[in-house]
Amino acid sequence: MDQDDIDIPPEPGSPTPVRINNRNVRLDRGSGRPPPPPPPPAPPRFVPSPPPSSSSSSSSPPRKRRQTYGDRYIPNRAGMNLHAAYSLVKDDVASSGPSRPPAGRELDFQKIQEANKTFSTLLKAELFANDVPMAVPVSTDGPSSSSPAAAAAAAAARDNGGSLTPPRSSSSAPVTPNKNLFRYQSPTKYSTTGPLPRTSPWRDVTDPQHDIYSLSPVRMDSQRLLLSPRKPTRMVSKVPYKVLDAPELEDDFYLNLVDWGSKNVLAVGLRNAVYLWNGGSGQVKKLCQLDGTDKVTSVSWIQRGTHLALGTSTGSVQIWDAEKCQRVRQMTGHDARTDALAWNESVLSSASKDRSILHRDVRQPEHYFRRLTGHRQEVCGLKWNIEENKLASGSNDNNLIIWDGFDDTPLYKFEHDAAVKAISWSPHQRGLLASGAGSMDRRIRFWSMADGSLVNEVDTGSQVCNLAWSKNSNELVSTHGYSQNQVMVWKYPSMQQVAALTGHTYRVLYLAVSPDGRTIVTGAGDETLRFWNVFSESKGGLRGGSVLDAFQQIR
Repeated sequence: MDQDDIDIPPEPGSPTPVRINNRNVRLDRGSGRPPPPPPPPAPPRFVPSPPPSSSSSSSSPPRKRRQTYGDRYIPNRAGMNLHAAYSLVKDDVASSGPSRPPAGRELDFQKIQEANKTFSTLLKAELFANDVPMAVPVSTDGPSSSSPAAAAAAAAARDNGGSLTPPRSSSSAPVTPNKNLFRYQSPTKYSTTGPLPRTSPWRDVTDPQHDIYSLSPVRMDSQRLLLSPRKPTRMVSKVPYKVLDAPELEDDFYLNLVDWGSKNVLAVGLRNAVYLWNGGSGQVKKLCQLDGTDKVTSVSWIQRGTHLALGTSTGSVQIWDAEKCQRVRQMTGHDARTDALAWNESVLSSASKDRSILHRDVRQPEHYFRRLTGHRQEVCGLKWNIEENKLASGSNDNNLIIWDGFDDTPLYKFEHDAAVKAISWSPHQRGLLASGAGSMDRRIRFWSMADGSLVNEVDTGSQVCNLAWSKNSNELVSTHGYSQNQVMVWKYPSMQQVAALTGHTYRVLYLAVSPDGRTIVTGAGDETLRFWNVFSESKGGLRGGSVLDAFQQIR
């Protein structure tokens, strides 16, 4: 008898049994004997299913494994990647707030960011204890663009039972992000048969610093985080300690009318005259007054602080003895106004609106011995690096050119998006140059003379008019024009703002640093000179000097 056959016993009085199988119905003419009992059913056989092939996987979808939940399960957060598992990313970056703080609120904005960072760290410590989840960003370019560190972190998260969102490709369908903040697992993981977990509240209960003895609502580690001493932010007075009137101070971006000499004397060019202000006594005297319609367009002290060079609107350059108030020499060579001056020992370099730079040795009778013609428009920025014998020049053609010594061939040429006037060499790092440009660029950029590369840049949000490094600390001060008209102090290399000083109502075009490196003076078209205490006192006996001077002592 087949296993699929079914015997139906005959009704009383019917001698013929009826047998039915899956396909046929037939009558058997029996002898009237009762049918034999059916055999016992065969035990079920379990045949392993063959591995899925490419054809079968495409035809039938895989069956989902059924998940079992319970009401006594505990959250499992160990080794989880919150960014990948829960899509904890900002849905709209544009709606997250402005990338730059409003004018005058930079320091407040910075404090808020630091407070938010501390709160985030504290919240993670309270929620996750020692098992802080990994913050691995989700790559949208697929696994090929992920870094080895991210791949290792993802593998660790999978090994620890965490969940990772698979990388999205261009061909995959969009998936709704999972916003569930809890994952559950069986409490048998923490059964009493094994050792206590490292986060067990009953381990090391004899320690008086244990959390169970604390009356604070936060963990002991969080208390140490909150009570740990932090380096206080250096306070900079936002009010100038002195304000001087400077009537008829030109509001011209291309001029350089303020310089502070090593003898603590400040020189200021006002129209056709030059005035000297003594920082020690506070006395003011008039150095000179030009003839006719000639105007002062630039001033610069020699390193010794005994003589002052000034450029004029007619293109001539004059040298004056500051003690005797007497003109020592007058030199020509430019066809237009002299916008910038820079000293290198006894060599005076002058830059002009005629697009040229002249090197003049004041000990020689010739008016100049070298002419540089690398710029295509007015040259308004000029600074020497005496230690490395390099000259940096900025122009209205948006170019910054580096000259090696007195060579007339440019060593490097860098580009900005606006006129380059702000130039300053770092006294703390060899071959580091900072430059800033006008309102179409608004950036401070840092260049390395070792290979001519761009080291860093920061968008200031406004026209950069002047730059100066601190002699005592690795900080930088910048003055700005449109649209904020403020003075900003930066900490290098993080470019974190130390202070933002306001008060000028016009572009802050002029900047000079005192000989001790602690005070700066700023000038603007509002016809005022403002004195600020912005830099700290010198450390290690390097007052007023450069740390690079130590190299000169090597024989």
